[in-house]
Amino acid sequence: MRPGKFFVSYWIAFVLLSFFSIQKLVAQSGPPEQIQVGPPPLHRAEPPSEQANPEDLEKRGDALRAEKNYLDALDYYSAALAKKPNNSPILNKMGITELLIQRYKQAKKDFEHAIKADREYADAYNNLGVVYYIEKKYGKSIKEYGRAIDLHKDAASYYSNLGAAYFSKKEFEKAVAAYHEALQLDPDVFERTSHTGIAAQMSKPEDRAHYDYVVAKLYAKMGIPDRSLEYLRKALEEGYKNIGDVYKDAEFSELRKDPRFTALMSAKPPAIPD
Repeated sequence: MRPGKFFVSYWIAFVLLSFFSIQKLVAQSGPPEQIQVGPPPLHRAEPPSEQANPEDLEKRGDALRAEKNYLDALDYYSAALAKKPNNSPILNKMGITELLIQRYKQAKKDFEHAIKADREYADAYNNLGVVYYIEKKYGKSIKEYGRAIDLHKDAASYYSNLGAAYFSKKEFEKAVAAYHEALQLDPDVFERTSHTGIAAQMSKPEDRAHYDYVVAKLYAKMGIPDRSLEYLRKALEEGYKNIGDVYKDAEFSELRKDPRFTALMSAKPPAIPD
């Protein structure tokens, strides 16, 4: 064999040996540690049974909605509705579920259908008002909340929603009156809506700060100092410009005697940056 051919053969053998050595090392080290996350399943529950009665289908829909399996819940509500056409409570639940997945147009249709099926169904008017509120059609939302209140005058959430719409229109006196009614009916009403209610509609920090101050004033007027101080702190953190009014507004007269009020106003929590 000539020297040149020997050199080429040697080089090929070396390359092959190196290749198989690398392959062996890869095999020993196992598959690469890479995780690829696929899209979450949209349907997790078994499809509704054709033999199930509408009441059981509705209850299963309620459970699935509570578990945040919204599309499955809609399947069960739809199956229940097929067996009980024009059932307002089921239509209302379908609308709420559509709202939760931001299908506002379909939610609006569901609530309108529920109202058409039962003109006395207050919740459907209220929830239709929520759709208009989300769309920032505050005048229309106020009309729907008013219709709900006419039918059911002791629902705190209706008044709270009405106050939110008035507040967004900057009709503050009407907002305060509605909020006052809500608190009279249920002192905890704002605690249930603080994360998903009016604050979500307020893009300006000064509006959120004003809202928190108004709520603090209402709780102070009702003699609930803990809640008043909580919202007063929020107003401070949001940088409420007229915080000095707390020393002259009559609603805070008793709260000003509370050492916690003095400590809070002395500390003046820094405003949260926007």
